[in-house]
Amino acid sequence: MTNNHPKRRSPKPSSPNNNHHNNNHSGNGNGRTNGNGKGSKNHIYRSPLLEEFRNNPNKNYTLKDIFGSGIEFSKDQHGSRFIQQQLSSSSFEEKEVIFNEIREVALDLMTDVFGNYVIQKYFEHGSDVQKQVLLEQMKTKIHFLSLQMYGCRVVQRAIEYVPLDDQVSIVVELKDSILACIKDQNGNHVIQKAIEKIPIEKIEFILDSLRTQIYHLSTHPYGCRVIQRLLEYSKAEDQEFILGELSKYTYFLIQDQYGNYVIQHIIEHGKPEEKNAIVDTVTGSVVEFSKHKFASNVVEKCVMFGNEAQRAIILDEVLKNNEEDNDEPVDDRSPLGLMMKDQFANYVVQKLVDVSKGQKKKVLIKKIKQFLKQISKSNYGKHLASIEKLIVLSETAVTSDDEE
Repeated sequence: MTNNHPKRRSPKPSSPNNNHHNNNHSGNGNGRTNGNGKGSKNHIYRSPLLEEFRNNPNKNYTLKDIFGSGIEFSKDQHGSRFIQQQLSSSSFEEKEVIFNEIREVALDLMTDVFGNYVIQKYFEHGSDVQKQVLLEQMKTKIHFLSLQMYGCRVVQRAIEYVPLDDQVSIVVELKDSILACIKDQNGNHVIQKAIEKIPIEKIEFILDSLRTQIYHLSTHPYGCRVIQRLLEYSKAEDQEFILGELSKYTYFLIQDQYGNYVIQHIIEHGKPEEKNAIVDTVTGSVVEFSKHKFASNVVEKCVMFGNEAQRAIILDEVLKNNEEDNDEPVDDRSPLGLMMKDQFANYVVQKLVDVSKGQKKKVLIKKIKQFLKQISKSNYGKHLASIEKLIVLSETAVTSDDEE
């Protein structure tokens, strides 16, 4: 779901890049309680040890130096980061002392803005016993954690680092709420992680839960991501089922705010016959789709990932009424004229300049130059940058290809 033109894309939901276990977190801790009491709205009471730690960033501390303060440090921005860094290199004994301090409040830490990162690190660097202790606290709480902003990161990290049986146990707790999780801004990441990390035959209930919802989920801001993961990891027959469902709605998905990402994914990663069906739909409406905010993404992907014959068909559509290598002016209402003036379609033209070859590329560049001379740039001020880019592309493009 990669977008090349941020200026014209609707923001990806949670975009997520949405790595729900990214350890680069920010915040200043203002207004937070730390287990040692609460002051006024803008003041937090911290222990002398934590204050000293925060005020001496250049002093070399180890986990031993904060024994007895594991919970307070875990809930503090700087303390949490310190523990995370130390857990990757500390001795088992040091990690065990801190773990024993926080284990009774582990569930609370899982949903804490800074504490969740400490729990994640224990799944990554902790012992098998420590991981089992954490899993025990998570039992019957997976659904709650998966829908919580910080808890969902812990569930994802657990799925990455626990044995297969435990992975399956985690996801089985979500068996009756798969759709609800997929449609949730946090829960969808847990379902994606499960699909990526667990053998699909162990979690077939995920697809079973949404067999009647393929099109609906493909047009959903979070569901479209899960459909893409299923296309990547499902068994061949299940992929065929999903593609079969999607094929009924190709024309509409191409133009959908979220469905276009699913179609792009198929163009980029699908089998030739799967791509062909989409390209066939696109070639019937090249200008219409190229001028569409979302469909234009799909046309670009067809240009980039289609075969030579498919690219040629699209280029022929764009050059209709301008295919002759002559000095005739470009009609404003011709496909090329309409596309060059359009805020979305001009990117398709740019992509065609990038990837086309031979005589047709020479004609395309010639016609672009002609049209740019014809139009008054002042009339298209908001697209000026795009038109300038076309000028640069057309001037610098290699026009001596002999591929044809």
